Amino acid sequence: MKSTRLLKVAGKSILKNKMRTLLTMLGIIIGVAAVIVMVAIGQGAQSQIEEQIQNLGTNMIVITAGSSSSGGVSRGSGSYNRLTVKDAELIAQESVLLSGVSPVVTTFTQAVGGQGNWRTLINGVGTDYEYIRALTLKSGSFFDFTDVRQMKKVAVLGATVADNLFPEQDPVGQKIRLRNVPFTIIGVLNPKGQTATGNDQDDQILAPYTTVQTRLRGRSFISQILVNTSNPNDIVAAEEEISVLMRESHGLAQWEDDDFTVRNQTELAEAAQGTTEVMTFLLAAIASISLLVGGIGIMNIMLVSVTERTREIGIRMAIGARGADVLTQFLIESIVMSVFGGALGVLVGFAGSKILANVMGWGTEVSPEIVAVAIAFSAAVGIFFGFYPARKAAALNPIDALRYE
Repeated sequence: MKSTRLLKVAGKSILKNKMRTLLTMLGIIIGVAAVIVMVAIGQGAQSQIEEQIQNLGTNMIVITAGSSSSGGVSRGSGSYNRLTVKDAELIAQESVLLSGVSPVVTTFTQAVGGQGNWRTLINGVGTDYEYIRALTLKSGSFFDFTDVRQMKKVAVLGATVADNLFPEQDPVGQKIRLRNVPFTIIGVLNPKGQTATGNDQDDQILAPYTTVQTRLRGRSFISQILVNTSNPNDIVAAEEEISVLMRESHGLAQWEDDDFTVRNQTELAEAAQGTTEVMTFLLAAIASISLLVGGIGIMNIMLVSVTERTREIGIRMAIGARGADVLTQFLIESIVMSVFGGALGVLVGFAGSKILANVMGWGTEVSPEIVAVAIAFSAAVGIFFGFYPARKAAALNPIDALRYE
């Protein structure tokens, strides 16, 4: 029997009982839609995390204070701070792999000016900080080496601070007070959004680290040192170089442990990607169970169909149809229901992911690959669960089938 004829016969058989066909496909529709939505949520989360990590900086390496121990018990990272500006200066002078170095001096204080006051994070940084953190300016400019060397009282506002102190206006050129010290605003940063941990990257004020250290903080130790490389392939070697320079700067003997910690954004990105990939896989695996349930439903209905159409099968065989023709006919019916149900499931899943993105504010991402996989998987379900009923129909004895009532 020709394939076109088989498709026509299979289509007529499917449309004989539209409600039963729809209910049969419902399991596949729900299964495919669930897979699409779950994977979309997972991929959306992964994309958001990757974007947030990229927002932190390009090829960035973070040097923080190390840990101290008492009686063999570690007090944790950052409990023993020996980081100084001299460490950052040594790294900048001696390193051959780094393209940017910036000490970071942090403090919290109330910023007063404009139309009110706002408690925020003050980051005292160097001029390379703009490049390391991939910052862009909405208006104004970043401070330069002269501003840092002369300890000028200039500030660059994050978007959140600017919106709260100077709503709907450009604050460049205006004054704010930080702990009664007047600062002139020279720039406003473009928004960067939240980090993976939920911290607002725009709720900060940047100023020369020399000014913050002498005017606002008053301590010689700094919070951290940020550096970066121009080539991501240099990150591992740069970390080793930094460790050597830091141990030299702190005068550590070979037998002494590091009193600093060196981390890079690549490690964080890989860890985050690994977590979201596992989450996506688990979500897809859970949703796939409903596809299996839908496949079992197709097999059940096809078995019922074989029983109902036993006499019809006998007539077809009596007038020349081969067992392979009957097998192909029932397989095509099963595959058509699965693929059509899968296509509807893709539409439902796509709509569901959009609704979740708009109503719940979740990031979702439907890739063409997952749509193709969902359709292929639904067709595979149709073949797998339709084969047994089709084989049972093809194995019927024509004489017994004609006598079946």
